[in-house]
Amino acid sequence: MSQPEIKDMGDLETINTGHHVHDEEQLRNALSKSVTLSPELFERLYLSPKNEVAGDLRKTFANPTPMAVMGFSVGVFPLSIALMGWGGSGNLATGTTACSIFFGGMLLIIAGLLEFVLGNNFPFLVFMGYGAHFLSFACTFLPSFDSIAFASGGDPYKVTPSFEASFVYYTAALAILSFIFLLGSLRTNLIFVLIFISAMCGFCFASAGLYYNSVGETGKGTKYIVATGAGFFAADMLGFYLFLGMMFEIMELPFPTPPVWDLSTVVKPKSRKVVKEE
Repeated sequence: MSQPEIKDMGDLETINTGHHVHDEEQLRNALSKSVTLSPELFERLYLSPKNEVAGDLRKTFANPTPMAVMGFSVGVFPLSIALMGWGGSGNLATGTTACSIFFGGMLLIIAGLLEFVLGNNFPFLVFMGYGAHFLSFACTFLPSFDSIAFASGGDPYKVTPSFEASFVYYTAALAILSFIFLLGSLRTNLIFVLIFISAMCGFCFASAGLYYNSVGETGKGTKYIVATGAGFFAADMLGFYLFLGMMFEIMELPFPTPPVWDLSTVVKPKSRKVVKEE
C-alpha cells in the first residue's frame, strides 16, 4: 500500500500505523519511522542525489552531513582571514592549527566514514578528501613533522623558497581534486557548486602565490596569497549559508528555509543499460 502524501503535520491525527496520535511529538516520532524524505529534501540534507540502499541506517542514526559542513565552515574561516591579513593576522594561520586539526580534519573524517556506512558515495569522497587536506595542511606546520625545518636548515617556522617550490604541487593537486568534485556537485545544488568553484579558485591562487614566492617575485606572490584567502572566504560563507539551511530543516524552524536551488532534477543522471538475463 502506498503511503499518503503528508502536507501539513498539524492536520493529522492518525497515520498508517493505525495508532491514534495524541500530541504533535508522538506524531513526529511516528512519522520519522513511516515517511521517507522527498528527493529534494534528501539532497538538501545529504548533499547527494537520493539513492536506494539496503537497510534502515538513515532512520536509525543521525545525519552526518551537517557535521561535515559545520567542520568545514569553522575550519576554513580563520585560515581565509589569515591569508587575507585582516586585523594583523597572517603566518598562514599557524595560530589556529588546532582548529584545522579538530574542526576541519577530525569532523570531516568522522562524517566521511559515516557517509560510507550510509552508502552516500559522493559526500564520502568529498569529506574524506578535504578532511585529509585539513590534517595534512595543519601537520605541515607542526614542528614535530619537520616539514618546514628540513628545508630551512632546522628552523621549523621559517618558510623558504625551496619549501614553497615543493608545496606548490600539493595545492595544484587540490585544485584538480576540487575541479573533479565540482563536476560531481552538478547533480546536487547551486550552493554546493559555488563552494567548489570558490575552493578551486582558492587552490589555483595558492599555487600561483607559492610559485611566485619560490622564484623570488614576492610582490606577485603576496597578491595571489591574498586572493587565495578571498576564494576560501567565499567558500566559507557559502558553507555557513548551507549549514544554516540544514539547521532550518533539521529543527523544522517556522521560518522560510534559505534556498539552495536543487540541481538534481536539472542535471539528469546518466542512463544505464540493463543487461537482460537469459
